[in-house]
Amino acid sequence: MNNRQCHLNMIQNVINRISRNSFLLKGWSIILISAFFALAAANSKVYFVFLAYFPLIIFWILDAYFLWQERLFRALYDHVRGLKEEEIDFSMNTSKLTNVVSTWMDVIVSKTLIMFHGTVLISIIIVMLIMLLTN
Repeated sequence: MNNRQCHLNMIQNVINRISRNSFLLKGWSIILISAFFALAAANSKVYFVFLAYFPLIIFWILDAYFLWQERLFRALYDHVRGLKEEEIDFSMNTSKLTNVVSTWMDVIVSKTLIMFHGTVLISIIIVMLIMLLTN
């Protein structure tokens, strides 16, 4: 295996770990928010639903960070793919590529994150309204 293939494998492994972490974050987000819904239903206390906003916001921000990092490493992958064999230095530094990908703040409102976390946000609002109207 040549240096380029080794370096690309290293980068791909990081991308895979980041993707796995993003998937786990989404799962934990749903679990925690569901737990707050269960507590709200069991105790008939609407403030548990309000607490569901906290994990939503935190996990949305973390998920955006992971997606941003994934995009940076994909840009690094493309950069390394175009290098000559003797230029391969096994650097995992993505700071040179921040101008190539969207900013972290832009990623927060990307289509994929809006679709997932926006749906969760709408669900929290609906549950909150139902609890407020039935109490």
